[in-house]
Amino acid sequence: MTRQPIALAAALALAFPVSAQEPSEGAPSPNEIVAEASAEEWVVVSADDLLVMTLAPGADGKERKVTIQLMSEPFSQGWVENIRMLARAGWYDGISINRVQDNYVVQWGDPNYDNPEADGTAKPLPESLNAVPEAAYTVDGDAIALSVKLADSERDLALERGEALAGTDETTGIILANGLVDSYSQAALFDNGWPLATDAGDATEGEPATVWPVHCYGMVGVGRNYSPDTGSGAELYTVIGHAPRHLDRNIALVGRIVEGMEHLSSLPRGTGDLGFYTAEEADKRTPILSIRVASDLPQAERPAFEYLSTEGETFARYADARANRRDPFFIVPAGGADICNIPVPVRRVGG
Repeated sequence: MTRQPIALAAALALAFPVSAQEPSEGAPSPNEIVAEASAEEWVVVSADDLLVMTLAPGADGKERKVTIQLMSEPFSQGWVENIRMLARAGWYDGISINRVQDNYVVQWGDPNYDNPEADGTAKPLPESLNAVPEAAYTVDGDAIALSVKLADSERDLALERGEALAGTDETTGIILANGLVDSYSQAALFDNGWPLATDAGDATEGEPATVWPVHCYGMVGVGRNYSPDTGSGAELYTVIGHAPRHLDRNIALVGRIVEGMEHLSSLPRGTGDLGFYTAEEADKRTPILSIRVASDLPQAERPAFEYLSTEGETFARYADARANRRDPFFIVPAGGADICNIPVPVRRVGG
């Protein structure tokens, strides 16, 4: 397979912006395009990369479970290892959701650690946890080989770009309909199912390209104190509002919510600083009964998920449709999309 370094992929992407296409009658919606994907285009998520968080039952007495997919290599692996270790040690059992800030984040951890109402009796952490440096917020572009491709579709996506970028039939990857231009980086792109951003670097100055995951809705990150602290994974949060991209490269991202987001986004907001629950709001704090690595659960209790390959033809068509809606409801195609407005399709499989 022909693969191009990320620095080159980013440069090519920035060089070829795309304007909005004219609407076409009866064009499929993004969901319809995803529904047409072949079985071969869906990628199984390893049970070792899934966490099952069980919250205390809701007011209606119904069970509440949240499933998290952990980041894949090469990103954030020091923190990901810590999280698996904490889950397998049962450390998360009995912690709680301590902060719900509207249009921002939901955060959970030990209520007696680094919270406004903490009483100083925090749970001791395992001594074997990784101390992860700030440099691990990004990876060198050489660590992941990305390449580019123009989507083949009935909508004739700028033939001249196809000739310039498609390379050989073996070249894989995605050029999004907005040319991958990103307000927070030189380019935004997808790899192995994750939304990423990159700075291309400068080969003449010996500066390598760098790549990092981005704060989209539902992404999961590691709470921390002031630098140089990077957090251990004992405190985690998820984004429940408009993508706070200013946090990129400042906090470790370790995964995303793939099921049960409604149990977090609908929680009562805290009235303390930054959305923390005050001492008077203790009844609003949601207990977390357990967090388990899915591969450690009995087979019958393991959730199973797949994501749509971001290197395939269907994802290219889906991304273009998200950026330029042509299905009957829409009047004017937007001509582009923020990377966080192109969520990678994930589906549960089996029971």
